[in-house]
Amino acid sequence: MINDAHCHFFSRQFFETLGRQRRAGPESAERITAELGWAPPGSPEDLADAWVRELDRHGVARAALIASVPEDETSVAKAVERHPARFIGFFMIDPTAADAPGRVERALGELELSCVCLFPAMQRYALQEPAVKAVIDVVARHQPTSGTAIFVHCGALSVGVRKKLGLASRFDVRYGNPLDLHGLAADHPQLPFIIPHFGAGLLREALMVADLCPNIYLDTSSSNRWLSYHPGLTLADVFRQTIETIGSDRLIFGTDSSFFPRGWNRPVYEAQVKALDAAGAAEIDRHRIFTDNLARLFPNRSG
Repeated sequence: MINDAHCHFFSRQFFETLGRQRRAGPESAERITAELGWAPPGSPEDLADAWVRELDRHGVARAALIASVPEDETSVAKAVERHPARFIGFFMIDPTAADAPGRVERALGELELSCVCLFPAMQRYALQEPAVKAVIDVVARHQPTSGTAIFVHCGALSVGVRKKLGLASRFDVRYGNPLDLHGLAADHPQLPFIIPHFGAGLLREALMVADLCPNIYLDTSSSNRWLSYHPGLTLADVFRQTIETIGSDRLIFGTDSSFFPRGWNRPVYEAQVKALDAAGAAEIDRHRIFTDNLARLFPNRSG
């Protein structure tokens, strides 16, 4: 059984948000997806159904769906409500927005989502800012009763769809150092923090902070193109070093799947299986990475 901790929910609102950024006015999701050669998302319920069919086709039991622009948490909430046994709701928030704590409170409560996603390099804020602490305090209050977590994108950040649409990505990677999580994670030892993509080029720093804080997890998602920044390093080396440093019980499989018709990105899964083979990973390590760790972090609320 496979659980995927990292899939993007490219909803109608996602595409319309990018369209407004490009043309300073309304632009339909259908027009944008036609330009990209992608399938239009339809309603959130339609897109949720498409994801269920896709997960069934590949033998994936549960997946985290990420609302991939701020203020799109309702789209993922509709998908989770429609298929509560299959989806875990993640959503992006800009903590510097005045309404951020209230949006997080509603998303984790009324909307029954599970994980707040922070992209400090994208919105250009430091993780030490009071606005970030205010958001994390809300998540921490929910954690004991509903199993919530914080996802923090660190390292290199590139959003392919923005490039395809000619949108500028004025990100600042200086805000994406995993070491900046140390104080936050230490102050909230019961709250899980997830760093995706093995730290996206900052593997050393991600391993260091995860070794210091047992509530920090790494996800394995994407093509891990950041390996090109480390000549000679292979994905098998990364798995071996990570398991040796923090153990396999804090490593969570993900693909970074996003758009249709490509759907679930099986080649990412196959590459990770091959890398774990090369790393000599034990069967228990594989089971934790591909199945158990996500299930433990986010118990199935559907019963």
